[in-house]
Amino acid sequence: MAYTQADLEALQAALAKGEKRVSFGDKTVEYRSIEELQAAIRAVKRDLHEQAVATGLWPGAPRQIRLHTTKGT
Repeated sequence: MAYTQADLEALQAALAKGEKRVSFGDKTVEYRSIEELQAAIRAVKRDLHEQAVATGLWPGAPRQIRLHTTKGT
């Protein structure tokens, strides 16, 4: 499922209010605990980051070029 920034904001707003029930448009989800809500927030953030990397909006992992030199003998 592709998440949106609005989904993340709804989850964070619920966490800030101490609520465990979150509405996404016409759907409502009730989490069993605050820890489960925090895990959902982490999952949405991770998915949003992956979407940004896939579309080129955010750079992926930096490339590393390693050079090894020795003094000539």
